[in-house]
Amino acid sequence: MAGWFRRLLHKPKSSSVESLKSSHSASSSPSSSSSSSAKSSSSSGTSLATSSISLSPVSVVDISASDSPRWDKSYDVCICHSEGDVELVLELVSYLEGQPESFRCFLQLRDAVVGSAVVTELCDAVQNSHCWVMLITPGFLQDPWCRYQMHQALAEAPMANGRTIPVLKDVDRKDYPRELRNIYYIYMVLKEKSFRQIRDTVMHCEYPVGCW
Repeated sequence: MAGWFRRLLHKPKSSSVESLKSSHSASSSPSSSSSSSAKSSSSSGTSLATSSISLSPVSVVDISASDSPRWDKSYDVCICHSEGDVELVLELVSYLEGQPESFRCFLQLRDAVVGSAVVTELCDAVQNSHCWVMLITPGFLQDPWCRYQMHQALAEAPMANGRTIPVLKDVDRKDYPRELRNIYYIYMVLKEKSFRQIRDTVMHCEYPVGCW
């Protein structure tokens, strides 16, 4: 009798344990399924996000296209400089024209029309260029024609908007022309580095304003 009673007590306990195991298994199964579903959804979401990114390539302006605004003007860059800086300017022009973009540079000694008035040539060069590099040296500051050309460039782009690119060389910051004080400049120490900065600045300034 006692043995039968112990077996009777043991049986429900065993059944209860099995019931708990079954309940736990049943409750964990949906969780696992839900987790798996969440992972699948997350994976799908990542895949979709990646797909959407790959379908939105960065727009690249073709500056060589015949209908590009670049060809609205005769020159990409007008180099304003003093006569004493010709050698350095020739190197800069050679560098810019040798780039993959083949920048078209106006160089007064090379491109000015013989017999034309200096004022006319300087004004035409400024008006027919997308941007202007001002090579500001001691000679530039003392040359009235350089200052005239600088004022013409500022008149063309009174808000600066990136088209005027001052480059200081052998000039103290305190001597930086007052007319350009609201424009950041490139300080030339290492020639090669400064040439790259000028090239990058031309590209950076020209794309947003639609000149290319």
